[in-house]
Amino acid sequence: MNGVRGKLTQDAPLAPLVWFKSGGAAEWLFEPKDLADLQQFLRELDPAVPVMALGLGSNLIVRDGGVPGVVVRLGKAFAKVSLSADLTLDCGAGASGILVSSTARDNGIAGLEFLRSIPGTVGGFVRMNGGAYGGEVKDILIDCDVVLRDGSLQTLAAADLHYTYRHSQLPEGAIVVGARFRGRAGEPDAIQAEMDRISASREASQPLRSKTGGSTFKNPDGHKAWQLVDEAGCRGLTLGGAQVSEKHTNFLLNTGNATSAEIEALGEEVRRRVRDKSGVMLEWEIQRVGNK
Repeated sequence: MNGVRGKLTQDAPLAPLVWFKSGGAAEWLFEPKDLADLQQFLRELDPAVPVMALGLGSNLIVRDGGVPGVVVRLGKAFAKVSLSADLTLDCGAGASGILVSSTARDNGIAGLEFLRSIPGTVGGFVRMNGGAYGGEVKDILIDCDVVLRDGSLQTLAAADLHYTYRHSQLPEGAIVVGARFRGRAGEPDAIQAEMDRISASREASQPLRSKTGGSTFKNPDGHKAWQLVDEAGCRGLTLGGAQVSEKHTNFLLNTGNATSAEIEALGEEVRRRVRDKSGVMLEWEIQRVGNK
């Protein structure tokens, strides 16, 4: 590619970049230098080549056959957070939930504390309508900036994303590059106390020190996914190097050298057992990408 100023790597291993530490390589991995670099790259790229954005890799199974086309990973240039208006933060898509919630605290903005508990970046939150501890992105998002597959830049209002539970209708191939979040006035000490409460709750209930992907299945209407998994007898269930967490049954673990195929197959076995036990078919929350 002519004029690329960022880093373009062929056959780039993705396992080190995702929380499960498993899976194949990206045909190409592009880490743009800045927004203009990303736009130019996409303008010049053959429209037939698939493009996928990668954040912190926390909610993702990269299949063992790797990911065709280009995986775009946004770096430091996209990780800034600043106060843009009263009670409003302007966030780069590469910024972490911890950075966003901490910046909100420092500026006396409440209502964003739940982002502290989501192990991902703003781009992933916006795409997935990320949520936890009573909050969801749809509650705080004003609008977001996206680069479309043709390299053009668009600003989409929250209503344009047609949010539902852990889902948005972002245009196919669109890459979120920024977002504006609005909270409410609060006292920094009270905001910090809520963040501490959330952090302690996560530590107590989730396997944070393990190779995992976060919440595996969406909560069905009227049910808790972890409870359905537990009642189906899946706590601690293993398949190869993959295991259902004994600490929190809606988490899958790579206990050592599990393949992505083993992790995904274990998830499917859990879904089968839950359906047989309760009649409920769990939906994946974790994204599965690439070739098997």
